[in-house]
Amino acid sequence: MAKLLLGKEVTDALNAKLQERTAALREKGIVPTLGIIRVGADPSDLSYEKGATKRAELVGVDVKKYELPADASKEDLLAVIDQVNADDSIHGVLMFRPLPKHLKPYQDEICNRLLPQKDMDCMTDLSNAGVFEGRDLGYAPCTPAACMEILDYYGIDCKGKNAVVIGRSLVVGKPAAMMLMGKNATVTVCHTKTVNTAEIARNADILISAAGVLGSLTKDFVRPGQVVIDVSINWDPEKVNSKGGKGAIAGDAVFEEVEPIVEAITPVPGGVGSVTTSVLMKHVVEAAEKV
Repeated sequence: MAKLLLGKEVTDALNAKLQERTAALREKGIVPTLGIIRVGADPSDLSYEKGATKRAELVGVDVKKYELPADASKEDLLAVIDQVNADDSIHGVLMFRPLPKHLKPYQDEICNRLLPQKDMDCMTDLSNAGVFEGRDLGYAPCTPAACMEILDYYGIDCKGKNAVVIGRSLVVGKPAAMMLMGKNATVTVCHTKTVNTAEIARNADILISAAGVLGSLTKDFVRPGQVVIDVSINWDPEKVNSKGGKGAIAGDAVFEEVEPIVEAITPVPGGVGSVTTSVLMKHVVEAAEKV
């Protein structure tokens, strides 16, 4: 039976440290504050916003919300970004993406309007450059950063290890690969055009699955001794939920196949996803400490 790498344990430890840091900031008259910009009322955005707000309250971070209608113009959104840029009381900003369809042609312009030092989830080009160059420019995306927090908390040393990342998105796959490399792992990135992904994955010591495809990580991809970080959150209509009915979230891994084989694995739910909001708060606190 694999060791479960539980997000709650990581989050509890992170939160305790953040409470100490926010208390120290407040003693200096600095109130760490997150600005949340949301266009429209997408249910997934609302759910994450609710969780982030609750986490912020727990660790001592204030939240200012900027809610725009779903049909807001580019100019409306840029005006809000300019407002938060100019507000010294706001140390970090989270803007929900993807933006509504009519704003997508302007997404690069909109994202890069934000000051990189206030970019808490790697929205700007300069923040991305920081991840890829290993420099202190903005902040890494919260999800791959959560993966690194899990590895650190459980004492999983990446130095000299073979790491495989399945998925090459700019949000998870690519930055996760760069961050693993920053921990001195030897990294291979697999994607939809990779030949023999299962064989490559079996050779990994650390395997991060960010394909976003339900059931894509089967027993054929793993071997004994591996650490598996399942990043993806998919909907499984056949999975039994907490109420006894069908339909629940699940990762890429066919858990009942993979878990008995590997050394350690993150469950879904209860793994990476539960750590991301604490990482977001960590970024806000770090930004406030730089003031």
